[in-house]
Amino acid sequence: MKFSWYNVENTLLKLKFVKDSHPTAASLLLFAKEALNYKIHIGRFKTPTDIIDDKQIEETLFEATDASLKFILNYIKVAFEFGNSLERTEKYEYPIIAIREALINAIIHRDYSIPGDIQIKIFDDKITIFNPGKLYKLSIEDLQKDNYQSHLRNVLIAEAFYLTRRIEKYGSGLMRIRKELKEYPNIDFEIKEIGSGILVTFKLIKTINVTENVTENVTENVTENRDLLILNLIKGNKNITTIELSKKLNVTRRTIARDIDKLKMNKLLLRIGGDKGGYWEVVE
Repeated sequence: MKFSWYNVENTLLKLKFVKDSHPTAASLLLFAKEALNYKIHIGRFKTPTDIIDDKQIEETLFEATDASLKFILNYIKVAFEFGNSLERTEKYEYPIIAIREALINAIIHRDYSIPGDIQIKIFDDKITIFNPGKLYKLSIEDLQKDNYQSHLRNVLIAEAFYLTRRIEKYGSGLMRIRKELKEYPNIDFEIKEIGSGILVTFKLIKTINVTENVTENVTENVTENRDLLILNLIKGNKNITTIELSKKLNVTRRTIARDIDKLKMNKLLLRIGGDKGGYWEVVE
């Protein structure tokens, strides 16, 4: 179908983003190029009064979602885990999908008829998201159930996020948050009405020192997995050099030499012959 303003306008009319030839409030929030008087105020805090970084996001709701999540990711620690496949995977200290769902919930359900910003605060041990406007035809008790009936204050905004596949279905956000939190038993999740709005909190029950985790526990796992990789590479090429091993495993030649000495000491690896003309033999 050929692109034309007529087609765009027709679509907007059908979706009720244009009424009487004028854009609705929802369409301005979603698509306007000019900054509107609705912001997301986000910051990294050391204490409630000690602010490390601070930003006000005044973009459209779609862009604001992405910009806010990017800011949050910049300040969340990440650890590396190694599974049976020996491939390194990243794990953030907070469930990112749950954080994203809470952020989108705040954007979709806030009360745009009252002043105030969505406020996101990132502390050492918790992340809080506050959105103006109390619950709409629901109670906190309702939200604790997976079968509650969602009521939408901002129908068109929710529809736009649904049609762009940013949400799966209406009212499923908290269910997804609870599902993701099952993988994070060290995170306490709370939602409550406070003042004129809703406050969501993700709190670390036991703070995980990711640096310590990486340098101690994970380093031990890395070394063990690297030993297995070295042995597998040698099985595939008994003439492989330490230089080739260091390049393949992205570590220094000195590290490879140290690993090989340990493997030889543990009688897992033998060197047959000299440095020139010799070869490796893995002890099964």
